[in-house]
Amino acid sequence: MASSPPDRAAAPTGRRALVVALLCTAAVVLVLDQLAKAWAVHALGDGRTIDVLSDLVQLRLFRNSGAAFSFATGTTWIFTVIATIASIAIVRVSRHLGSSLWALALGLLLGGALGNLADRLFREPGFPSGHVVDFIDLPRLFVFNIADASITCAAALIALLSWRGVRVDGRRPAVRGVEEGPAGLGTPVRDEPGGVTREVTGEVSGEVPGEVPGEVGGRTPRESP
Repeated sequence: MASSPPDRAAAPTGRRALVVALLCTAAVVLVLDQLAKAWAVHALGDGRTIDVLSDLVQLRLFRNSGAAFSFATGTTWIFTVIATIASIAIVRVSRHLGSSLWALALGLLLGGALGNLADRLFREPGFPSGHVVDFIDLPRLFVFNIADASITCAAALIALLSWRGVRVDGRRPAVRGVEEGPAGLGTPVRDEPGGVTREVTGEVSGEVPGEVPGEVGGRTPRESP
């Protein structure tokens, strides 16, 4: 049964382009995250606070030993392992890419994971328990960094794509319609435009659906003398 163009997986050349886009997105997020953290350590290391939107958004230096948004502090090594596994999983999934939006989402996710992983591997107090640098403070809520924001955007985009039924390879689930006969049974006969399989009952080639060959209007024609 032939597939309509939207249901076909991406060609190898297109898939390579999507993988490159994913890696470029991750690299941009990683570089921006590390540059911002380096600035925060230099500019905010003396304990100063910079008001961005009055007391709603402030820039203040924190060193986080836990997960994103300062959750589960004191368990750095666990999140080092999780971030490593997640990064490897994203690279493996990228071999099946067929959607530009999925490439963007996974690129944001990979860049964010690598940004915080770099802190845990190379910042004080040392490998593999380094503290993540956070500096964007929403008082009385949470504090985060660019890597955390990237991970959050990726999660929202992945949730949207999943809700819309878009798979990593770009395929969408086929929508199947059934025209039921008296017995409630149907048989798939062909693809309709858009990848929808139509099912009909009692269809005979060259005849009217639902009528028995050789009968007219449900009655057998009278034989000629």
